[in-house]
Amino acid sequence: MTWIETTSLTFTARHEDGDRSYAEDLLDRLEDLSLKLEDRFEVVPTGIDVVVHPSPIWLTAAHPFLPAVRWAAAPAGRRYLAGWPMATEVHVLGERAMEKRAAGEASYEALRGTAERLYTQLVLAANNESLPPPWTPFRFLNYLKWAWLIEGGAQHFARQVDYFRAAVIRRLREGRRPSFPPSRRDAIILGGTVFDLLEDYRGGGACELLIGRLRRDGPIANLEVAFDLPIREVEEMWRDYLRDLARPQPDATSLPSPEELLGPSRPEP
Repeated sequence: MTWIETTSLTFTARHEDGDRSYAEDLLDRLEDLSLKLEDRFEVVPTGIDVVVHPSPIWLTAAHPFLPAVRWAAAPAGRRYLAGWPMATEVHVLGERAMEKRAAGEASYEALRGTAERLYTQLVLAANNESLPPPWTPFRFLNYLKWAWLIEGGAQHFARQVDYFRAAVIRRLREGRRPSFPPSRRDAIILGGTVFDLLEDYRGGGACELLIGRLRRDGPIANLEVAFDLPIREVEEMWRDYLRDLARPQPDATSLPSPEELLGPSRPEP
């Protein structure tokens, strides 16, 4: 495959010729996000490469463990694991592959924002040395323990939590009641709701506090400090927040489609 490079002030994209316009739009959105993140974090990495893969097969070849990570996620969230962050690179699917994977407008917007979420993970890692990437054994173990914080923080700071509403509704309708904080299985679906709730409750700066340090006594300590409440009260607030999120919105023009709620009839590659 012949790669083409498209550059912007801060990023470089490598892609096929057919993804040229997609890459240009992607870099514009990343530049906008980078400026916004500079207002909230001390360190915002530059010189990041974005690798746009034309199909899931190419993405899997670059990151063969990704299918296992996707399989381990709740069914409602598997489609959104459409890329992977490295220390100085973000790997994502191309436009046509994203369109095939999407299950509606909001689902497509969430998938389209994969590069922004993954770049935000790089920003979070640059400001907290305990978070991946890079994927050292220590940081990988932290990802397993703190996946809700890493995935949720990336969703929140990239302003994408609303795109996952249909996935949240589907998750609440199937399977067991979600744990709190969300399990690794539910991280990409429910992690962002914790951050949006915190911002609604405590205002600016609280989300940076939550993600700025991984406390030795675990996620519950992080949550109690950030919310300034006992964990029982935080959990009650969160479950109320999920119930409100799952209710039909009075100003919504349409409800999530059956495809958004139930997903494709066959497993995705």
